[in-house]
Amino acid sequence: MLLWPAIAVPGYWFATLCGAIWALLLGGWPLRRRGGVLVASGLPGWAFGRGGTTIGAVYLTARNVSPGVLEHEAVHRAQWRRYGLAFPLLYVAAGQDARRNRFEVEAGLEKGGYTRR
Repeated sequence: MLLWPAIAVPGYWFATLCGAIWALLLGGWPLRRRGGVLVASGLPGWAFGRGGTTIGAVYLTARNVSPGVLEHEAVHRAQWRRYGLAFPLLYVAAGQDARRNRFEVEAGLEKGGYTRR
């Protein structure tokens, strides 16, 4: 039931609002629309995981904004929209190894910087 669009989509918008507020509080404002996500850059490294984190439609990062990474994060944005607030739980359940995490595989391991050519 949590995955029904009537529940998942409002969860996505709530997560987007939370990501935007987090960006605002940490100085990543204004958000810039790039590569299918709203980018909040210039944030401190402790404010997100690895090279950046997408929360709803907001991508939080210090400066990791290459076209490939933005494509990768746009897939995570679509995953947030599909699964809503269940997405973080599903992501954690999929495992910490990105090469086996179905959400990272779907987003593209190479574009996300998890593998090299």
